[in-house]
Amino acid sequence: MEEDAGLFAKVEALDSVPLVETERDKLEDPGFEVASPPPEAEDEPHVRCSRPEKGHSATSANKREEKTAPRDRIQALHLRRTLDHLEKLHREKDVFIEKTREELRACRQRAGLLTEQQDSVAARVATEREATNMAAVGRLQALSGRLRVELEKEQCLQARAVATLRDSESAMWHIEIQEGRLEGVRKRAQEEATSARRCLQVQAARRLHREEEALVKVERNRLLRVRRSMYLQKEHGVRHQRLVEDAQKNHKVAVKLLKASLGRIREQERKERKESLEHLKRRMEAVLALKGSIAANRETLRKFQAWGQAKAALAEQRAQVEKAEILAHGGDAFKHLFHQRRYQELEAQNRAFEEEQRLRKQEIVSRILKEEAKEDARKKKACPPAKATARLTLRDKAWSYVAHICEGKATAAMTCCPLQLQEIDSPAHPRTSRLVEAVSSESVQGGSGNVTGKSGMLAEPEIPGLWSEDCDSYQVPKEDMDQKPVRGTKVDKDILARTVEQLPSRIVHKQVASGHSFKGQPFHSKPKLIHFKDFDIGKVYKKKIRLVNATYMINYCKLVGVEEHLKDFVHIDFDPPGPMSAGMSCEVLVTFKPMINKDLEGNVSFLAQTGGFSIPLKCSTKKCSVSLDKELVDFGSCVVGETASQAITLTNIGSLGTRFRFLRASESCEVDTSPLALNTSDLFTYKDKGFYDKIVPSFSEGQKDGDESSPLDTPSPKESGKLGSKEPEVGPVESEGMTVPTITALPVGEDQAEISLGEVTEGDISPFSSIRVPIIFTPVIPGAVHTRFKVMFKNQQCPTLCFRAVGVAMDVPVWVPKPQVDLKICMYDRLYQDSVLVRTRSKATLRLTFEVCKELRAHIELLPETGYIQALSSYSVQLKFLPRHSLPEDAGKYFDKETRVLEAPVTIQVSDQIKPVGFTVHAIVTTSDLELKPPEVDFGYCTIYEAIRTQVSLCNHSLLPQEFGFVGLPKFVDIQPNDGFGTILPLETLHLDVTFQPSEAKEYDFELLCKSEISRCFRLTCRAVGVHPPLDLSHHQIKFAATSLYGTSVATLYVINSHLSTSPLTHSVPRIGSEDASPVGPTTFEFLLPPDSPITISPSVGTVLPGKKCLVQVAFQPGLSSKLVRKEAFQALAKELEARKDTATPRKDLQRPSFSRLQLQDRGQLVQASPRQPLELQKPDVNSSSDEYLAAQAALARSFQGKFDKFVVPCVLASGDIKDRKGMEPLSFSPHNTLFLELWCPAVAPAIVVTSDKGKTISNFGDIAVGHRCIKKVSIQNISSEDLAVDFSVLNPSGPFVLLNPIRELPAGETRVLALSFSPQESVLAQEMLDIITRRGTLSLTLMGTGVASTITCSIEGGVLNMGYVIARESVSSGFQLQNNSPLPIKFSMRLDSLSNGRTEGRQQVPQFLASRDQRTDIVGTQNLSGQSVFSVVPVEGILEPSRAQDFTVTFSPDHESLYFSDQLQVTLFDKMLSHQILLKGAAREHMMFVEGGDPLDVPVESLTMTPTLALERREEAEELKPILVTLNYVQLDTDTPAPPATRELQVGCIRTTQLTPKKSIEFSLDSIASLQHKGFTIEPSRGAVERGQTKTISISWVPPAYFDPDHPLTASALLQLRGDVKETYKVLLVAQVVTSP
Repeated sequence: MEEDAGLFAKVEALDSVPLVETERDKLEDPGFEVASPPPEAEDEPHVRCSRPEKGHSATSANKREEKTAPRDRIQALHLRRTLDHLEKLHREKDVFIEKTREELRACRQRAGLLTEQQDSVAARVATEREATNMAAVGRLQALSGRLRVELEKEQCLQARAVATLRDSESAMWHIEIQEGRLEGVRKRAQEEATSARRCLQVQAARRLHREEEALVKVERNRLLRVRRSMYLQKEHGVRHQRLVEDAQKNHKVAVKLLKASLGRIREQERKERKESLEHLKRRMEAVLALKGSIAANRETLRKFQAWGQAKAALAEQRAQVEKAEILAHGGDAFKHLFHQRRYQELEAQNRAFEEEQRLRKQEIVSRILKEEAKEDARKKKACPPAKATARLTLRDKAWSYVAHICEGKATAAMTCCPLQLQEIDSPAHPRTSRLVEAVSSESVQGGSGNVTGKSGMLAEPEIPGLWSEDCDSYQVPKEDMDQKPVRGTKVDKDILARTVEQLPSRIVHKQVASGHSFKGQPFHSKPKLIHFKDFDIGKVYKKKIRLVNATYMINYCKLVGVEEHLKDFVHIDFDPPGPMSAGMSCEVLVTFKPMINKDLEGNVSFLAQTGGFSIPLKCSTKKCSVSLDKELVDFGSCVVGETASQAITLTNIGSLGTRFRFLRASESCEVDTSPLALNTSDLFTYKDKGFYDKIVPSFSEGQKDGDESSPLDTPSPKESGKLGSKEPEVGPVESEGMTVPTITALPVGEDQAEISLGEVTEGDISPFSSIRVPIIFTPVIPGAVHTRFKVMFKNQQCPTLCFRAVGVAMDVPVWVPKPQVDLKICMYDRLYQDSVLVRTRSKATLRLTFEVCKELRAHIELLPETGYIQALSSYSVQLKFLPRHSLPEDAGKYFDKETRVLEAPVTIQVSDQIKPVGFTVHAIVTTSDLELKPPEVDFGYCTIYEAIRTQVSLCNHSLLPQEFGFVGLPKFVDIQPNDGFGTILPLETLHLDVTFQPSEAKEYDFELLCKSEISRCFRLTCRAVGVHPPLDLSHHQIKFAATSLYGTSVATLYVINSHLSTSPLTHSVPRIGSEDASPVGPTTFEFLLPPDSPITISPSVGTVLPGKKCLVQVAFQPGLSSKLVRKEAFQALAKELEARKDTATPRKDLQRPSFSRLQLQDRGQLVQASPRQPLELQKPDVNSSSDEYLAAQAALARSFQGKFDKFVVPCVLASGDIKDRKGMEPLSFSPHNTLFLELWCPAVAPAIVVTSDKGKTISNFGDIAVGHRCIKKVSIQNISSEDLAVDFSVLNPSGPFVLLNPIRELPAGETRVLALSFSPQESVLAQEMLDIITRRGTLSLTLMGTGVASTITCSIEGGVLNMGYVIARESVSSGFQLQNNSPLPIKFSMRLDSLSNGRTEGRQQVPQFLASRDQRTDIVGTQNLSGQSVFSVVPVEGILEPSRAQDFTVTFSPDHESLYFSDQLQVTLFDKMLSHQILLKGAAREHMMFVEGGDPLDVPVESLTMTPTLALERREEAEELKPILVTLNYVQLDTDTPAPPATRELQVGCIRTTQLTPKKSIEFSLDSIASLQHKGFTIEPSRGAVERGQTKTISISWVPPAYFDPDHPLTASALLQLRGDVKETYKVLLVAQVVTSP
């Protein structure tokens, strides 16, 4: 019907299609309209091609085509759509009519069936009414009513189907009529399509023709291009050939020139190679010589090192001995060794000094001799006497120098002399040179400069290692050596002093002019001071001075000399001018050659006629002289916020630059203290050199680490190591005045922060320069500001300069009383407002301009932006804050993304005020987002009988609480708590439970809307599929009653199959979502229990037919987890082990301290070791059947507090019957068609517990022998608070367990004993459950026991013990063994049938020899004639232990000859059960030989009469006739295949005996062998010998001969003779026959 309605809708849609013309033909059915084609469509000509005919003009045709073409195309389009739609409706209507007819036919069939059933029911009603069965009549009437109702429904359905079919056929007729009307249109459309295709073909042909013409043109052009390219290639080839020929000619010329050049080059290379080889050879020889020299030097050095080491070791040994002696006498060994070392060093220095003086004396003497020779040569020349008297002779200088050396003043001279001279003159004093290098900064600078300049000119040697020194030593120039003053001896000096004292009295005269006596300095010098400033070591400086005669008359001037300490550096060139008139002048040349970097001061002495005078001389090193242009920087008054700057000038008027740094007076700076070490050279004397050598290197290393520019020379690594090892002996060096300054950083105050330095605070200042440093004053707080600064320099000679900076800060006239505007927490896209108050102390009106930084102008607005504030008043501005989501990107540095804090600076520009007034807007900007996690929820498949709950997290990302609520929820969705409404705190995450319960089977796709208090919407997309399963449960939830531990509660439910029809009109059919309905038929279910659950469902798998239901039982049996029980068992075992150890080893604690001490000695740790091992290492393996496990289980059950569990058991469904599956093939269970059963399982403690045997509920009787009985007692106690009536379950009446004393009541707190019996009747493991039932619960006792059959095994296989042949009246023994295979001890007894009481009863019967062989049952054979038993066994009775074996001995003692001794031995267990029967056999002979085999010829029973004794001769004759019958059957089943021969055997034996016999063996032989062979018999062997106790086999075989008659057996005989102690003859009768069937 739905399809029909859809079809009508489509027909109505067809009516809405617009027609070309306004005319319409309406059908009879008012609900069905079909568009009719316009009249023009029927008479319309065929569609023409776009090409006009020749008879019409082009203009009129084009106009008409322009008018009619759009209309024609529209009409054609509508007609085609109408035709297509009609065809589609026609097809759909055909299908629908067929379906309707099928349904009508099915309805009629169902109606017929219902009518027949109704007639049948009416007949049965009449029958039952006649039989007065009113119950059946009522039931049949109800059934008839239901059939009538169903028949009416079917009739209604049939009527509707008929009406639908009629309407459909009518609509079909209308459609066919309309198609007939449009048939012409269809034909015209087909013709138009045909003509259009024809036009397209014509156009394609034309286009193909044009393409072929174009292709011909292209081919022609291609040929032309090919010809042109061939012509060009030909020309190119000719040109290329010419070029190749020219290149070949040029190549030949070049080859000639190249060969000539190569020849010259090779000749030159050969010469160079030869020269290089010669040079290399010379170098190799030099290297070899050098290697030899190095090897020799190394050997020498090795010897010296070994000698030095031995000497050092000996010295060390002596020092140790001496130290030990001093310590033994109580002295200070360290002090003694220190003094001794100092003394040794001084002695070495004295020796070196004496050696040096000796060498100097020799040098001086040689120089004196040279000077004397020169003096003699000079005397020969004419020299003015004034020159001789003006200066000392060289001899006098030499003697004066020697006198100074003798007096010990050479130290000062060595200090003043250059470093290079000391290194050359004293090579044996490395300590002295190092001291000078470490202490004297002047000598270091001078020496380094000279050496550097010298070494810079040296070239690197060609072969490294040929020279051991990098550069040549510095050589003193010869002219310097000649000019060096030589001092005389002390006597000469005394003579010179006395002479000088006498000179004034003889030379100086008092000058008087015009009555005036001259007083003062006779000569004035210009300049007055001879000053050599900023000198460099190694350079020569010269200055001229002018001496002016200042006396009243003529005067003379004579040079006396310079002071002693200047003579090595200053040289005076003065040529005395003779008499000088007053006012006259003369020149003096002063030459200064500095050797040390040190200031020198002295005088140049002159002698005049009026007296002596001197001119001061000063030599100044390069110095740094710095100063500031002012000590006070006054900024005056400055408004807060403005900046004032002044500069201070640092001037260096010295010739030495330095590094400076401007600091505040409260700050500190680390200054290079290397000059402090340099200036300490004056603190040490030559004697303290050894001690100072140990201090300076370490101090120099520290300075080098702190400042890389330190001028100190650091010692080598080897020396540093030696000195470092001696540092502890030196001690601290603070006593020497060498302390390192301490750096302390002081806090900077606010006033100091307002006055600061500019960018240039440190740097280098060059000589004779100045630097301007800016001082900036930026007031912040009103008031006076005072700051002190200092300037520190790296050069320690420069003092620290200090200056002050002062200023007065004045407050601004406009201010904001509340500079911090706190908007608290704000949300994005929400408007927040506040007012900002601005005050002024000015007496004039000011214009205010409010500015927000450009980053925040889109978020913060101030209204108005410009305003005027009146004098001494306030002004209010409105602040609007609308944060947008782009705030974190726009704000930049003003917004902290982590803390979400916004600090927005706002500036107020005040007219006529430099510093703007600012305030800050603070706000914590947070979002208003609520996030639902997950954003999409897929409930999956859910049946209509259940509800799925999922958890959704609602996260508040805002810093403010928000109210929320889920609105517009569908009926099948529920949200808890509070129905989805509430308040969420800042940054809180709420977990909401969304429950989905579908009402029908379909696919759900919906959204849940969550709204916040600001009307923001957050959506949660949900999807689900509703499932209607084919089966249903009568109960989806089962709540068990409180069940005691190990008790059982049972509940029942039904699995119902109500799926009877697939018609969706009558009821809701089972389906999965929108899929097809489930088929009607048997449906299989299966309950899937969770693992380790106390739930049992029976049946868990089953099949339910349509309209049926299946009963299912659910059992709940709570218990304790094995893990918990094992833990309790482990704890009990641990306590038991501790108790045992405490009682067994009471003195164990006394041994712990010693054990701990041992641990302490071994490991070195303060850990007290415990002798006990961890309990985990001692845990035994506790299984579920052990006593410890059961005891722990009982203890936990007694202390159980209760437990509640909830289980959800899925029940999967599958279509089909489980019986129909093939083999073990599983059914296709659908995971979506799943039912769920919810179980509530409360467990409580039991009311009755077992108190005996540690609370174990398992009574194991153990192994009990079958037929025996064991009784065990079990104690039970009522631990509840009330009396309980007790009932017991029924045990198996045929079983081995019996309850002997059942009870009816068990009072509260009392204990009763139950007696249980176990008597097995068979060997089986028996187990039964005895339930003790009360209204509070059930206690189950497990009764176990094993019935053990007394089973033993015998070592005799087959049950026959054959004793063999024995000589009569002798005995033989044989043994066997019985093994007890049961776990119980077994009592046994041995009995012989010959000695039993039952044998006398059998003697009254017919003798056995009268019966046939098959009827003989007596196994007791021949017995001894003496009445004693022929067989005996030892032991007769005893007990076999479990798994043990017992040996038995059987003795055979016959008293006469017989071959039929036999008896039966019976093994009886527990005196009533027969276990084994052993047949005993034996034979006795009078002689030692016997023959076995053949067929029996007599009975195995002896006659009752005695055999008469015959004579020996007659016995032998009788014995010769002993027959032996041997029958051979030749089996031949197939005549074509030969059969194997028939074979029999005879045994010939010799009995072992204890009697003395003449022969120890027997012999046997058979005669008539040839005749036997003729008849087909073969006997092997025919003769032989047999030893005692052995047997030999005689094999007899037969093959039928050719003449053998199968119908008659073949007979033959032979004699077998035995020869031993007697001779016996046996007649062997051979009977052979052929057998053709088995």
